[in-house]
Amino acid sequence: MVNLFSSFRRLSKQSVMVIGDLMLDTYTIGKASRISPEAPVPVLHVQAEEHRPGGAGNVALNLAAMGAETLMVGRVGADDHGKILIDSLKREGVQTHGIWIQTGCQTPVKNRVIADNQQMVRVDYETALPLHEAIEQQIIEALPTLLESIKVVAISDYGKGMITKTLMAAVIEECLQRNIPIIADPKGIDFTKYRKATVVKPNLGEVYAAANLPMDAPLEAAAQRVLEITQAEVLMVTRSEEGISLFYQSGKREDFPVRAREVVDVTGAGDTVLAMLTVALANQLTVSDATRLSNVAAGVAVSHFGCARVTLAELARQLLSEDVGNKVFDEEHLFALQEALKGREFAILSLSSKGGIGTDLFEAIRKVAQKKSWDLVVHIEDENPSPIFVDVIASLHDVDYIIVKRGGLEYVSKLLFADEIFSFS
Repeated sequence: MVNLFSSFRRLSKQSVMVIGDLMLDTYTIGKASRISPEAPVPVLHVQAEEHRPGGAGNVALNLAAMGAETLMVGRVGADDHGKILIDSLKREGVQTHGIWIQTGCQTPVKNRVIADNQQMVRVDYETALPLHEAIEQQIIEALPTLLESIKVVAISDYGKGMITKTLMAAVIEECLQRNIPIIADPKGIDFTKYRKATVVKPNLGEVYAAANLPMDAPLEAAAQRVLEITQAEVLMVTRSEEGISLFYQSGKREDFPVRAREVVDVTGAGDTVLAMLTVALANQLTVSDATRLSNVAAGVAVSHFGCARVTLAELARQLLSEDVGNKVFDEEHLFALQEALKGREFAILSLSSKGGIGTDLFEAIRKVAQKKSWDLVVHIEDENPSPIFVDVIASLHDVDYIIVKRGGLEYVSKLLFADEIFSFS
């Protein structure tokens, strides 16, 4: 059994790029308590309206939530919705200097009408227009600059016109020259424009459509044909309740069953998978290990309503719920712990294993943990603490995370800004 947390610990802040179709998701939220006298339809009493970046923008938001330095490359219309979209991305820390404004193009808007947490109807405002040739050329010319320091490029194609064959050919060529992996989340049946991408990530229906095979044909046959078309290193097929399957050029296949979790809303789960895969590959995880983490992230995403952003903190808590051994971090992998604690109140308790395991130690841990409703990080200050000691501390319900660090408490406190710090000796 692969310890996913060992992969999680390896995550660090990396620079990534998203190229794709931007759209604005809007939500009209209210209560529907009566039927209209004009027609047999409910009347919505509007209580709130929300705007969120959608499409490739949702991928960018997920990446930013996972701690990645994220550059968005796309286009919007010269309209208010485009301005709202760009401003929303900026507020979440996404770099937007790669977004072009195309005159005569409408920023796609998908308005969801919600009553009592149930979607009543969706209203789309969009006209799919191809990327203007002049803008296409400007983006291509800017690629060498845009790709500086980028570790992975994610292609989020929603079929709205941004992802042209010419642009894709240029992006993939530039990435290949720089050894930058490319992950393509495709749309439509023509997968030739993703040729030479590192990973192509269609769903089950898209694989059969691209392979021009009936749904009752063997999946291996469809996957092999798509691999021939795309010349991708790996084909990742998302299969809903059946999980994720990887197909390699060598003929190897790997299957990852879905991780059971309460399903509230599947909206945006595919974007979460793309984002987690991007972060993992940027940290040089294997595609197999990256897929395992993506599977967990998708499970977290579907437990939220709407296009949820999955943070590394949520991912860490999910992994911790599966194995208490996941609590332990060493000095080389504190970025993942920083992300796991982001936005949470927590205390650090520094202690030594030299005093052994006793009631005084357990009482000290209990007092700090129960002083407030916060997370407790135990810092074990010994250079080589006993594995048995670490395992016992990890088994305690009151302990959320453990740092095994050769450096002193002062070093740890500079990296983790705890609300309070305690010491037990």
